[in-house]
Amino acid sequence: MEHTGVHKKAKALTKAPAEGSVLRRLQRDKWLYVLLLPGLLYFLIFKYVPMWGVLLAFKNYQPFLGFWESEWVGFEHFRQFFANPDFGRLMRNTLLLSLYNLVFFFPAPIVLALLLNEVRVSLYKRAIQTLVYVPHFMSLVIVASITYVFLTTEGGIVNLLLEKFTGQKIDFLSNPEWFRPMIILQTIWKECGWGTIIFLAALAGVDAEQYEAAIVDGASRWRQLWHITLPSIQSTIVILLILRLGDVLDNGFEQIYLMSNALNRDVADVFDTYVYMMGITQGAFSYSTAVGLFKSVIGVTLVLSSNYLAKRFGQSGIY
Repeated sequence: MEHTGVHKKAKALTKAPAEGSVLRRLQRDKWLYVLLLPGLLYFLIFKYVPMWGVLLAFKNYQPFLGFWESEWVGFEHFRQFFANPDFGRLMRNTLLLSLYNLVFFFPAPIVLALLLNEVRVSLYKRAIQTLVYVPHFMSLVIVASITYVFLTTEGGIVNLLLEKFTGQKIDFLSNPEWFRPMIILQTIWKECGWGTIIFLAALAGVDAEQYEAAIVDGASRWRQLWHITLPSIQSTIVILLILRLGDVLDNGFEQIYLMSNALNRDVADVFDTYVYMMGITQGAFSYSTAVGLFKSVIGVTLVLSSNYLAKRFGQSGIY
Protein backbone atom coordinates (compact mmCIF):
# COMPACT_ATOMS: atom_id res chain seq x y z
CA MET A 1 0.00 0.00 0.00
CA GLU A 2 2.77 2.38 0.88
CA HIS A 3 4.51 1.60 -2.38
CA THR A 4 1.25 2.27 -4.29
CA GLY A 5 0.82 5.67 -2.57
CA VAL A 6 4.31 6.74 -3.53
CA HIS A 7 3.62 5.68 -7.10
CA LYS A 8 0.42 7.77 -7.22
CA LYS A 9 2.23 10.84 -5.85
CA ALA A 10 4.99 10.48 -8.45
CA LYS A 11 2.40 10.12 -11.20
CA ALA A 12 0.58 13.26 -10.01
CA LEU A 13 3.83 15.20 -9.96
CA THR A 14 4.61 14.18 -13.53
CA LYS A 15 1.19 15.40 -14.68
CA ALA A 16 1.23 18.75 -12.84
CA PRO A 17 3.24 21.54 -14.48
CA ALA A 18 6.50 22.28 -12.73
CA GLU A 19 6.60 25.45 -10.63
CA GLY A 20 7.85 28.31 -12.79
CA SER A 21 7.36 26.37 -16.05
CA VAL A 22 5.96 28.03 -19.17
CA LEU A 23 2.71 26.07 -18.87
CA ARG A 24 2.25 27.10 -15.24
CA ARG A 25 2.84 30.76 -16.14
CA LEU A 26 0.36 30.51 -19.00
CA GLN A 27 -2.26 29.06 -16.67
CA ARG A 28 -1.62 31.66 -14.00
CA ASP A 29 -1.58 34.73 -16.30
CA LYS A 30 -3.91 33.54 -19.06
CA TRP A 31 -6.06 36.70 -19.08
CA LEU A 32 -3.01 38.91 -19.36
CA TYR A 33 -1.96 36.93 -22.43
CA VAL A 34 -5.46 37.31 -23.85
CA LEU A 35 -5.10 41.09 -23.49
CA LEU A 36 -1.70 40.83 -25.18
CA LEU A 37 -3.10 38.87 -28.13
CA PRO A 38 -4.47 41.84 -30.20
CA GLY A 39 -1.10 43.59 -30.07
CA LEU A 40 0.72 40.41 -31.09
CA LEU A 41 -1.69 39.86 -33.97
CA TYR A 42 -1.21 43.46 -35.11
CA PHE A 43 2.58 43.12 -35.28
CA LEU A 44 2.34 39.67 -36.84
CA ILE A 45 -0.09 40.70 -39.61
CA PHE A 46 1.09 44.23 -40.38
CA LYS A 47 4.80 44.08 -39.46
CA TYR A 48 6.19 40.56 -39.84
CA VAL A 49 4.09 39.07 -42.65
CA PRO A 50 4.85 42.01 -45.02
CA MET A 51 8.57 41.38 -44.48
CA TRP A 52 8.28 38.70 -47.17
CA GLY A 53 8.02 41.63 -49.56
CA VAL A 54 11.75 42.32 -49.25
CA LEU A 55 12.26 39.34 -51.56
CA LEU A 56 11.22 41.70 -54.36
CA ALA A 57 14.65 43.31 -53.99
CA PHE A 58 16.22 40.08 -55.26
CA LYS A 59 13.76 39.50 -58.12
CA ASN A 60 12.91 41.21 -61.38
CA TYR A 61 9.28 41.55 -60.38
CA GLN A 62 6.75 41.53 -63.21
CA PRO A 63 3.11 42.02 -62.13
CA PHE A 64 1.73 39.73 -64.85
CA LEU A 65 4.05 36.90 -63.73
CA GLY A 66 3.33 37.31 -60.04
CA PHE A 67 5.55 37.27 -56.98
CA TRP A 68 6.86 33.69 -57.18
CA GLU A 69 7.17 33.37 -60.96
CA SER A 70 9.23 36.54 -61.45
CA GLU A 71 12.89 36.03 -62.32
CA TRP A 72 15.39 35.78 -59.46
CA VAL A 73 18.26 38.25 -60.09
CA GLY A 74 20.13 38.21 -56.76
CA PHE A 75 21.98 41.43 -55.94
CA GLU A 76 21.63 42.96 -59.41
CA HIS A 77 19.40 45.83 -58.24
CA PHE A 78 21.84 46.70 -55.47
CA ARG A 79 24.72 46.83 -57.96
CA GLN A 80 22.70 49.12 -60.21
CA PHE A 81 21.82 51.37 -57.29
CA PHE A 82 25.39 51.74 -56.02
CA ALA A 83 26.66 52.36 -59.57
CA ASN A 84 23.96 54.96 -60.25
CA PRO A 85 25.38 58.51 -60.54
CA ASP A 86 22.53 59.71 -58.32
CA PHE A 87 23.67 57.53 -55.40
CA GLY A 88 26.30 59.99 -54.13
CA ARG A 89 23.94 62.97 -54.36
CA LEU A 90 21.12 61.10 -52.60
CA MET A 91 23.45 59.92 -49.84
CA ARG A 92 24.86 63.42 -49.31
CA ASN A 93 21.44 65.07 -49.19
CA THR A 94 20.04 62.43 -46.84
CA LEU A 95 22.98 62.49 -44.45
CA LEU A 96 23.11 66.30 -44.34
CA LEU A 97 19.42 66.53 -43.43
CA SER A 98 19.87 63.84 -40.77
CA LEU A 99 22.92 65.65 -39.39
CA TYR A 100 20.98 68.91 -39.18
CA ASN A 101 18.19 67.08 -37.40
CA LEU A 102 20.60 65.61 -34.87
CA VAL A 103 22.38 68.91 -34.25
CA PHE A 104 19.42 71.28 -34.17
CA PHE A 105 16.18 69.33 -33.70
CA PHE A 106 17.20 66.54 -31.32
CA PRO A 107 18.36 68.88 -28.50
CA ALA A 108 15.38 71.24 -28.95
CA PRO A 109 12.81 69.13 -27.01
CA ILE A 110 15.37 68.60 -24.24
CA VAL A 111 15.98 72.33 -23.87
CA LEU A 112 12.25 73.10 -24.00
CA ALA A 113 11.49 70.40 -21.41
CA LEU A 114 14.16 71.83 -19.08
CA LEU A 115 12.68 75.31 -19.48
CA LEU A 116 9.14 74.07 -18.85
CA ASN A 117 10.37 72.20 -15.80
CA GLU A 118 11.52 75.51 -14.31
CA VAL A 119 8.06 77.09 -14.63
CA ARG A 120 6.53 76.96 -11.14
CA VAL A 121 3.09 78.43 -11.90
CA SER A 122 1.00 75.44 -12.95
CA LEU A 123 -1.48 77.48 -15.01
CA TYR A 124 1.26 79.06 -17.12
CA LYS A 125 3.02 75.74 -17.56
CA ARG A 126 -0.10 73.99 -18.82
CA ALA A 127 -0.93 76.86 -21.17
CA ILE A 128 2.55 76.80 -22.69
CA GLN A 129 2.48 73.01 -23.03
CA THR A 130 -0.85 73.18 -24.85
CA LEU A 131 0.44 75.82 -27.25
CA VAL A 132 3.59 73.88 -28.14
CA TYR A 133 1.71 70.57 -28.51
CA VAL A 134 -0.82 71.90 -31.04
CA PRO A 135 1.47 71.93 -34.16
CA HIS A 136 2.08 68.19 -33.79
CA PHE A 137 -1.56 67.51 -34.68
CA MET A 138 -1.40 69.55 -37.88
CA SER A 139 -1.03 67.74 -41.17
CA LEU A 140 2.23 68.27 -43.03
CA VAL A 141 0.12 69.59 -45.90
CA ILE A 142 -1.12 72.36 -43.62
CA VAL A 143 2.44 73.05 -42.41
CA ALA A 144 3.64 73.30 -46.02
CA SER A 145 0.74 75.61 -46.86
CA ILE A 146 1.54 77.88 -43.91
CA THR A 147 5.18 77.95 -45.02
CA TYR A 148 4.19 78.98 -48.54
CA VAL A 149 1.89 81.71 -47.25
CA PHE A 150 4.61 83.17 -45.02
CA LEU A 151 7.61 82.80 -47.32
CA THR A 152 6.33 83.34 -50.86
CA THR A 153 7.70 86.33 -52.71
CA GLU A 154 4.19 87.22 -53.87
CA GLY A 155 2.73 88.79 -50.74
CA GLY A 156 4.34 86.59 -48.08
CA ILE A 157 4.55 88.39 -44.75
CA VAL A 158 8.25 87.58 -44.27
CA ASN A 159 9.21 88.99 -47.64
CA LEU A 160 6.98 92.01 -47.13
CA LEU A 161 8.89 92.81 -43.94
CA LEU A 162 12.24 92.15 -45.61
CA GLU A 163 11.32 94.44 -48.49
CA LYS A 164 10.20 97.14 -46.08
CA PHE A 165 13.38 97.10 -43.97
CA THR A 166 16.02 96.02 -46.51
CA GLY A 167 14.46 96.78 -49.89
CA GLN A 168 15.05 93.19 -51.07
CA LYS A 169 13.17 89.90 -51.20
CA ILE A 170 14.52 86.38 -50.67
CA ASP A 171 13.10 83.45 -52.61
CA PHE A 172 13.11 81.01 -49.70
CA LEU A 173 10.97 78.42 -51.49
CA SER A 174 13.13 78.03 -54.60
CA ASN A 175 16.62 78.86 -53.38
CA PRO A 176 18.50 75.57 -52.70
CA GLU A 177 20.52 77.22 -49.91
CA TRP A 178 17.37 77.79 -47.87
CA PHE A 179 15.83 74.34 -48.36
CA ARG A 180 17.52 72.50 -45.49
CA PRO A 181 17.11 75.33 -42.92
CA MET A 182 13.45 75.57 -43.93
CA ILE A 183 12.89 71.83 -43.40
CA ILE A 184 14.62 71.88 -40.01
CA LEU A 185 12.66 74.92 -38.83
CA GLN A 186 9.42 73.23 -39.88
CA THR A 187 10.36 70.09 -37.96
CA ILE A 188 11.31 72.02 -34.83
CA TRP A 189 8.09 74.06 -34.90
CA LYS A 190 5.89 71.01 -35.49
CA GLU A 191 7.48 68.33 -33.30
CA CYS A 192 9.52 70.09 -30.62
CA GLY A 193 6.62 70.48 -28.19
CA TRP A 194 5.44 66.91 -28.64
CA GLY A 195 8.97 65.62 -28.07
CA THR A 196 9.06 67.19 -24.62
CA ILE A 197 6.49 64.70 -23.26
CA ILE A 198 9.04 61.92 -22.69
CA PHE A 199 11.60 64.27 -21.15
CA LEU A 200 9.03 65.91 -18.87
CA ALA A 201 7.99 62.45 -17.69
CA ALA A 202 11.64 61.63 -16.98
CA LEU A 203 12.08 64.92 -15.12
CA ALA A 204 9.01 64.17 -12.99
CA GLY A 205 10.83 61.12 -11.65
CA VAL A 206 13.83 63.05 -10.31
CA ASP A 207 14.02 62.82 -6.52
CA ALA A 208 13.09 66.22 -5.04
CA GLU A 209 15.35 65.55 -2.02
CA GLN A 210 18.38 65.91 -4.29
CA TYR A 211 17.37 69.48 -5.13
CA GLU A 212 16.72 70.23 -1.46
CA ALA A 213 20.16 68.94 -0.50
CA ALA A 214 21.74 70.96 -3.33
CA ILE A 215 19.98 74.13 -2.14
CA VAL A 216 21.24 73.54 1.39
CA ASP A 217 24.76 73.20 -0.03
CA GLY A 218 24.35 76.53 -1.83
CA ALA A 219 24.08 75.20 -5.38
CA SER A 220 22.72 77.65 -7.95
CA ARG A 221 19.96 76.77 -10.42
CA TRP A 222 22.58 76.17 -13.08
CA ARG A 223 24.52 73.82 -10.80
CA GLN A 224 21.33 71.92 -9.97
CA LEU A 225 20.58 71.58 -13.67
CA TRP A 226 24.08 70.40 -14.55
CA HIS A 227 24.68 68.01 -11.63
CA ILE A 228 21.17 66.70 -10.87
CA THR A 229 18.68 67.24 -13.70
CA LEU A 230 20.76 66.29 -16.73
CA PRO A 231 22.34 63.17 -15.14
CA SER A 232 18.86 62.03 -14.10
CA ILE A 233 17.56 62.04 -17.68
CA GLN A 234 20.82 60.96 -19.29
CA SER A 235 19.64 57.39 -19.91
CA THR A 236 16.46 58.66 -21.60
CA ILE A 237 18.49 60.94 -23.86
CA VAL A 238 20.82 58.07 -24.82
CA ILE A 239 17.94 55.71 -25.64
CA LEU A 240 16.18 58.29 -27.83
CA LEU A 241 19.47 59.14 -29.55
CA ILE A 242 20.04 55.46 -30.36
CA LEU A 243 16.54 55.18 -31.82
CA ARG A 244 17.06 58.38 -33.78
CA LEU A 245 20.25 57.00 -35.32
CA GLY A 246 18.19 54.11 -36.66
CA ASP A 247 16.29 56.63 -38.81
CA VAL A 248 19.38 58.41 -40.08
CA LEU A 249 18.50 57.54 -43.70
CA ASP A 250 14.79 58.21 -43.17
CA ASN A 251 14.00 61.91 -43.61
CA GLY A 252 10.28 61.49 -44.18
CA PHE A 253 8.78 61.46 -47.64
CA GLU A 254 5.78 63.76 -47.28
CA GLN A 255 7.54 66.85 -45.94
CA ILE A 256 10.39 66.68 -48.48
CA TYR A 257 8.01 66.02 -51.36
CA LEU A 258 5.74 68.93 -50.46
CA MET A 259 8.58 71.44 -50.15
CA SER A 260 10.64 70.37 -53.17
CA ASN A 261 10.35 71.87 -56.64
CA ALA A 262 12.28 71.95 -59.89
CA LEU A 263 14.64 74.69 -58.64
CA ASN A 264 15.73 73.07 -55.35
CA ARG A 265 15.57 69.41 -56.39
CA ASP A 266 19.36 69.01 -56.40
CA VAL A 267 19.38 69.36 -52.60
CA ALA A 268 15.85 68.09 -51.96
CA ASP A 269 16.14 64.61 -53.46
CA VAL A 270 16.65 62.01 -50.70
CA PHE A 271 16.22 58.24 -50.56
CA ASP A 272 12.54 58.53 -49.59
CA THR A 273 11.59 60.64 -52.61
CA TYR A 274 13.82 58.50 -54.85
CA VAL A 275 11.96 55.34 -53.80
CA TYR A 276 8.66 57.03 -54.63
CA MET A 277 9.90 58.22 -58.00
CA MET A 278 11.32 54.85 -59.02
CA GLY A 279 8.67 52.63 -57.49
CA ILE A 280 5.42 54.51 -58.06
CA THR A 281 6.01 56.83 -61.02
CA GLN A 282 8.32 54.52 -63.01
CA GLY A 283 7.07 51.11 -61.85
CA ALA A 284 10.53 49.78 -60.87
CA PHE A 285 9.14 47.86 -57.89
CA SER A 286 12.12 45.57 -57.34
CA TYR A 287 14.66 48.36 -57.69
CA SER A 288 12.83 50.64 -55.24
CA THR A 289 12.48 47.72 -52.79
CA ALA A 290 16.24 47.23 -52.94
CA VAL A 291 16.76 50.91 -52.07
CA GLY A 292 14.34 50.59 -49.13
CA LEU A 293 16.09 47.43 -47.91
CA PHE A 294 19.45 49.21 -48.09
CA LYS A 295 18.05 51.95 -45.85
CA SER A 296 16.72 49.40 -43.37
CA VAL A 297 20.01 47.50 -43.16
CA ILE A 298 21.95 50.72 -42.51
CA GLY A 299 19.41 51.71 -39.83
CA VAL A 300 19.62 48.38 -38.01
CA THR A 301 23.43 48.47 -38.17
CA LEU A 302 23.53 51.96 -36.67
CA VAL A 303 21.11 51.02 -33.88
CA LEU A 304 23.12 47.91 -32.94
CA SER A 305 26.44 49.77 -33.12
CA SER A 306 25.26 52.78 -31.10
CA ASN A 307 23.63 50.52 -28.52
CA TYR A 308 26.90 48.58 -28.17
CA LEU A 309 28.89 51.79 -27.71
CA ALA A 310 26.36 53.10 -25.19
CA LYS A 311 26.70 49.96 -23.07
CA ARG A 312 30.48 50.13 -23.33
CA PHE A 313 30.34 53.64 -21.86
CA GLY A 314 28.16 52.54 -18.96
CA GLN A 315 24.71 53.46 -20.29
CA SER A 316 21.72 51.12 -20.21
CA GLY A 317 21.00 51.13 -23.94
CA ILE A 318 17.77 49.82 -25.42
CA TYR A 319 18.34 46.15 -24.54
